[in-house]
Amino acid sequence: MAEKSTREVSMTASRNAPETTPEDRAATRPEGRTAAAPRLSRLSRAQWLREQLENAIVDGHFAPGDRLDPVALARDYACSRTPIREALQQLEASGMVRVYPKRGTFVTQLGVADLIERFDVMAELEGMCARLAARRITQEELAGLRQAHESCRDCLDGSDADRYYHANGTFHHLIYAASHNAFLTQEATRLHAILKPYRRLQLHVHHRLQESFAEHEAILEAIERHDANAARRAIQQHVQLQGNRFNDLMATMPQLREDPLA
Repeated sequence: MAEKSTREVSMTASRNAPETTPEDRAATRPEGRTAAAPRLSRLSRAQWLREQLENAIVDGHFAPGDRLDPVALARDYACSRTPIREALQQLEASGMVRVYPKRGTFVTQLGVADLIERFDVMAELEGMCARLAARRITQEELAGLRQAHESCRDCLDGSDADRYYHANGTFHHLIYAASHNAFLTQEATRLHAILKPYRRLQLHVHHRLQESFAEHEAILEAIERHDANAARRAIQQHVQLQGNRFNDLMATMPQLREDPLA
C-alpha cells in the first residue's frame, strides 16, 4: 500500500517543489511518473521531503498505521536514503510518525486513550485561540474568516466532504492566526496536523458537514460580537470528541485499538 501511495503522491511533488534548474526538472525516473527531489543543500532537501510526506499524510495518501518504506520513498523521489531518513526523523519529532525498532517507520495511529487525550488538548488550545481572536481580530482578518466560512457553505450542497475538509482547515487556521500569539498558533497548528486524518474521517459521517457548519456559524458570530467566552465555548464544543461524535468516529475505524501496532 505504501509503494502505491508514494507513486501517487510523487506525481504531485513537482508542482510543490522549490524552483529548480533545467537539469533538475529533467531528472525523473525513466517512465517519467515521479519527480526528483530538487538539487538543494542536504538540509533543504530533507526539509522539502518532510513537507511532501507531511502533506501526503494529512491529505490521506498515507493512512494511520501505514508503513513508510525509505527504499521505496528514495526511489520514488529519485534521491538517496539519507535525506529520506532525515525527513522521517523530523516527522517523528513532530509526532506524525513513529519508529518501531526492527519493524520500521509507521504513520502515527493513535489508540483510543491517545486520541481522546489529544482531542481534549486540541479543544483547550483552540478555545484559547478563539478567546484571544474575539478580543484581537482585525477587520481584515474578520473578513477573511467570513470568506472561509462561506467557502465551507459552498461545499454543503454537493456534500463534498473532501472540499469541506480543506475549507474547514482554513477556517481554523485563520482563528489561530487571529489570536496574535505566535507560540499558541504554532502549538495549535502542530497538534491540528497530527489529528487531521481523524478529523477528516469525522466529516464523512452522515450529517456531520451540516453540523460542523452550524458550529462554525456559532463560533463566527461569537467572534464578530467580540464575546471571548462564547467563542471559547463554541469552538471547544465543536472540537471535543465526545458522545455520539466519539461513537461515530470509532465506527469508521474498527481497527483502532490501544496498541495500534501490537
